[in-house]
Amino acid sequence: MHMAKEETALADRAKRARRIVKNPTLYKVCMGCDSIVASKVNICPNCHAYRFEIREDFVVAQAKALSTREQNSVVAEDLM
Repeated sequence: MHMAKEETALADRAKRARRIVKNPTLYKVCMGCDSIVASKVNICPNCHAYRFEIREDFVVAQAKALSTREQNSVVAEDLM
């Protein structure tokens, strides 16, 4: 059962990564926690950093990297 949950989480991450790779200009990478966030965000919702990398090639590379591994960062939902 636990393995199926992990596979589903990775499949969800891969799906989000494909969406990001198709439209990298809609996203940016937080330089505080390496999360990918919407380009309209001014402060990272995960770590509250305000420095971002907006280069498309960097966003695409980060999306591909994150899609192949489990989430290991703390997100806002984890704090509730």
